[in-house]
Amino acid sequence: MLIYGRNPVLEAIKEGRAVRVWVAKGVENWLIRELEELGADYELLPRIELDQKVRTTQHQGLVAEVAELKFSDPEAPFRLAKERQEGVLLVLLDGVTDPRNYGAIIRTSVALGAHGVVSEERRSAPLSPLVLKASAGTAHKLPLVQVKNLPRYMEEIKKRGVWIYGASGKAQKDLTMLDYKRPLAIVIGSEGEGMRRLVEQHCDETARIPLWSGAESLNASVALAIFLYQARLGRSH
Repeated sequence: MLIYGRNPVLEAIKEGRAVRVWVAKGVENWLIRELEELGADYELLPRIELDQKVRTTQHQGLVAEVAELKFSDPEAPFRLAKERQEGVLLVLLDGVTDPRNYGAIIRTSVALGAHGVVSEERRSAPLSPLVLKASAGTAHKLPLVQVKNLPRYMEEIKKRGVWIYGASGKAQKDLTMLDYKRPLAIVIGSEGEGMRRLVEQHCDETARIPLWSGAESLNASVALAIFLYQARLGRSH
């Protein structure tokens, strides 16, 4: 798979995942120095050739070939939580189909300590170079799980003692009223439509982010960041 963008490519080089690296002629000297300090074996190409290689001009002058992104098995987030000796904290996505949002959600989940991101096969952005770029290269650092049926998966994890909180602008409670010390999954719905009714019915609680009067709803990754930060605060007390 070809990936592009400075953060994703530099991360891949640091982690030893980059098989080949291409750099646009004329990039800044500091970037060349950093590549050389990392020991990267790279090839200089005219920028237009990179444009053609990845079919976009948004590569920031850096492209690499890496192994394909793959979904993890459903047990991977639970194993990670056990390794960290923490109560599991999952992110469940219902209808997030934009790859930029998906990537930003992954980046947020890594930064704020979630153990995995779970999506549904039919209602999710596919793993792609654009997702990896939007995640700033962090998509390899967290288990990404895909399930056939999200409500059924929610029932399965409930049997394992996981509580499920859904983010909903229509909820009566705000997110500060919830208990975050338990094993937990947070559901984020699609922008505009939110969670499907069936998914919301499988939540143990729903909660809203208190916004100023007249404010529009938040981007999915921003809403998730607020929920995950609240979860961290709730677990630290």
